[in-house]
Amino acid sequence: MMKFSLMMIFMIPMSLKLKSFWLNQCMYFLMFFLFVLVNSYNYMFKNLSYFMGCDLLSYCLILLSFWVCILMIMASESMSYKNYFTNMFLFVLLCLIFFLFMAFSSMNLFMFYLFFEMSLIPTLILIIGWGYQPERLQAGIYLLFYTLLVSLPMMISIFYYYEKFYSLDFFFLSEMVSNVYMYMCMNMAFFVKMPMFMVHLWLPKAHVEAPVSGSMILAGIMLKLGGYGLMRLMIIFLEIGMKINIIFILISLYGGLLVSLICVRQIDIKSLIAYSSVAHMGLVLGGIMTLTYWGMCGSLVMMLAHGLCSSGLFCLANINYERFSSRSMYLNKGMINLIPSMSLWWFLLSSSNMAAPPSLNLLGEIMLINSLVMWNSLSMLILMFLSFFSAVYSLYLYSYTQHGMIFSGLFSFFSGMIREYLLLLLHWLPLNLMILKSEIFCLWI
Repeated sequence: MMKFSLMMIFMIPMSLKLKSFWLNQCMYFLMFFLFVLVNSYNYMFKNLSYFMGCDLLSYCLILLSFWVCILMIMASESMSYKNYFTNMFLFVLLCLIFFLFMAFSSMNLFMFYLFFEMSLIPTLILIIGWGYQPERLQAGIYLLFYTLLVSLPMMISIFYYYEKFYSLDFFFLSEMVSNVYMYMCMNMAFFVKMPMFMVHLWLPKAHVEAPVSGSMILAGIMLKLGGYGLMRLMIIFLEIGMKINIIFILISLYGGLLVSLICVRQIDIKSLIAYSSVAHMGLVLGGIMTLTYWGMCGSLVMMLAHGLCSSGLFCLANINYERFSSRSMYLNKGMINLIPSMSLWWFLLSSSNMAAPPSLNLLGEIMLINSLVMWNSLSMLILMFLSFFSAVYSLYLYSYTQHGMIFSGLFSFFSGMIREYLLLLLHWLPLNLMILKSEIFCLWI
């Protein structure tokens, strides 16, 4: 694991000195394929080096991090034509992937916490430095304060756990904690990061103001840090989790339903996709909180599927924004007449977003619905509406942007570059091909 972190450190001069998007992208591709070949998925920690290791959960999320970063560079290539501090952008991106890699491969709770918080800084720089509107400052402050408010209690609770049990290694986290304050302090940071309904208001703001790369990393990886942390730490909260997890399951499911209704009222494309992320991650949170094997495996599958699908939708929204200079659904109309080939990608990714076969979202939703119905059969009522409304807002997004009268102020139009079609293909292919090898997600326990 150490060799990958050193490889990223030695890439710093390249990203700062060479204004070469393709060379950076090739290096990330190399890292991705080396990681696939060197590591094998397993339910035990393997490839140990210093405080780093890799099991199936880490393996999947590190691969997702590399993949999304490759696609971020591809999506932001128009930035290189305008020369918007290209070197600085590549350096910030490298810092971000380094922190994420270290967070997912850490086998120590404190090291995980350290990199979990450090990954916030490059994201903030991306939003404030390359965002679109002046409101990006407010979005950055929302993101910062929501996260920092809950991070100090988490740090204190980590110190308290170490003082009491003398170990913070994930492998030795076996001492149960039955203190409700400890439970809240430790897990609240993950609830905000996921985000859970009621602490989710930073997410739509951050997405709407962020550049396409910021939106992709937020939807693709940053939300998964919360789910990853919960899956790692639920083992020490099993005793108290049996009693109070019901509260968070109900909040996440009812919240997902309410957010799905909010989605149907959105007129901003990016805002709609951001709110749909809250609904999907609510389902993931519910699955983790059931403390069942089905729930854990389903949450991992759903996190991977959502990371690819949501990121792809943000890319499509940005492709439209570069042509129309607007994210409003009233102006982005009749796209099927203008760019029919792009309309196909809108359809493919919208259908994946509402969990149509053969996408990985379908497998994730089936597993999560199974776990939640097994936990309590009454949850079927909420899940029924949740699944229905996820189809409603996905179809609303597709039909409203692709059909209807074309905006009359448009005279000339560029239908799409090969780079953009390749970018969308690289989102859609893994999302729909991974279901063929779906048994690997059930190895983790």
